[in-house]
Amino acid sequence: MYDGIVQDLIDEFGRLPGIGPKSAQRIAFHILQTQNFDVSRLAELLSEVREKVRFCEVCGNITEETRCSICRDPRRDQALICVVEEPKDVVAIERTRQFRGLYHVLGGAISPIDGIGPDDLSIPALMRRLGDGEVKEVILATDPNLEGEATAAYLSRLLTAIDVPVSRLASGLPVGGDLEFADEVTLGRAFEGRRQVE
Repeated sequence: MYDGIVQDLIDEFGRLPGIGPKSAQRIAFHILQTQNFDVSRLAELLSEVREKVRFCEVCGNITEETRCSICRDPRRDQALICVVEEPKDVVAIERTRQFRGLYHVLGGAISPIDGIGPDDLSIPALMRRLGDGEVKEVILATDPNLEGEATAAYLSRLLTAIDVPVSRLASGLPVGGDLEFADEVTLGRAFEGRRQVE
């Protein structure tokens, strides 16, 4: 425990997701001890982000415009929508350079423990996007965990009821991983998703 504003700073960093008490302390002391650290620039950027960044009115991705760059790109395949939980998932998929369709960001996943149900996600906006019949496939790319699976199962039932073809990203063993370190669910999925060797 430290006195006054130093502890306040550590506590504030500790409120950020993924940052525990030790990481919060390290960040705070880095700022205190690094003479050329531009604190005013950091404060300015935080304010700018709050002012300028919003969610795309079409897909829910982050943008500084009303529509994100992906939704504005006429070269994207309008018949494909990849459903993800968070904007960071869009970035992860874009890095692969394998997907050329559009996205829909749910803003989370169904999690009864955390009090998050289907009504708390942007599912109605997704259903509106599918209303015109232009979309030929919806790819569910939610996280392969309990909440992501529950969300995918819910969406799958909803979408198949309105005759929209639905697919789910394959899951299994990571490249470079060892079998001995794979958990039972991952290994089971790898067996389910096996392909014929050509």
